[in-house]
Amino acid sequence: MHKKLKNSLLNARLLLYVCRVIIVQFSHTLLIALKARWPFVRERLQQYALLIRLDRPIGICLLLWPTLWGLWVAAEGFPDTGVLLVFIAGVFLMRSAGCALNDIADKRFDPAVSRTRARPLATGKVSPVEALMVAGSLIFVAFLLVLTTNMLTMQMACIAVMLAGIYPFMKRFTYLPQFFLGLTFGWAIPMAFAAQTNTIPQIAWLLLVANILWSVVYDTMYAMVDRADDLKIGIKSTAILFDDTDRIFIAIIQILMLIALLFVGKKTELGLGFFISLVISGCFFIYQLHLIWNREPEQCMRAFQNNNWVGLAIFTGLFLDYQLAA
Repeated sequence: MHKKLKNSLLNARLLLYVCRVIIVQFSHTLLIALKARWPFVRERLQQYALLIRLDRPIGICLLLWPTLWGLWVAAEGFPDTGVLLVFIAGVFLMRSAGCALNDIADKRFDPAVSRTRARPLATGKVSPVEALMVAGSLIFVAFLLVLTTNMLTMQMACIAVMLAGIYPFMKRFTYLPQFFLGLTFGWAIPMAFAAQTNTIPQIAWLLLVANILWSVVYDTMYAMVDRADDLKIGIKSTAILFDDTDRIFIAIIQILMLIALLFVGKKTELGLGFFISLVISGCFFIYQLHLIWNREPEQCMRAFQNNNWVGLAIFTGLFLDYQLAA
């Protein structure tokens, strides 16, 4: 009996030794293969990073701020930590996936536009199949995150994916793709209420309207950069629709957006900090009108990017009000 036990132990040790040798050898071979392939892998990762605009985080910010507005208003202060982390990650994932889907839709137009002709799909450095795989992977991860919330949020997330897939094609059929962008970006607001409270009250839709108006403002400025190229290739936008009255319409929509947020503040009984943030945002809007006055593409881009400060100012007002009230 003792001899059998001894033999079993020896066999077990021998098996463990063989397994260790196989694992070490496999790991060594894998490292050599990865080292040999690393230049190719690194180049693909760089192209995918450009595809999802990691070098241009302004889009993430413009999606993040209204998401945070919704979370803070829904929670009447600091939201649930798990919900907050899910939505921050979701902002990054869905904006990145949206960029890939947008480039797939525009692969024939981007080479004709000076601002976009160097994008990976336009240059052929990334294939449409690769871009679709990147977008699909990002959406899948975002879907896994949503599974940690509730049924209402999951239902709203399905609509969000549809909006993200439809938006890139709107500029072919309507002069109002900026409104659809606002709906797509702003859909995170009712989703935030759904995740935080499992309901979507009227105030969520009012906040969504404010975001749609804001999106029309900054995306019209963005479209003004490409207006000359868009006219040549037949792409539609509010910048083309508004034509010479673009600055007037932008100013009107800026005022409407501030009025909508004023109603949000009144209905949620926010304090002085929030209303000061609206005044600060108004000052940023005046500065943006100054930048776009001569319609110079570079200045229009600066005006577009300046909207990051508008989003930050409004969130800061919300954050401070709820902190002081706590």
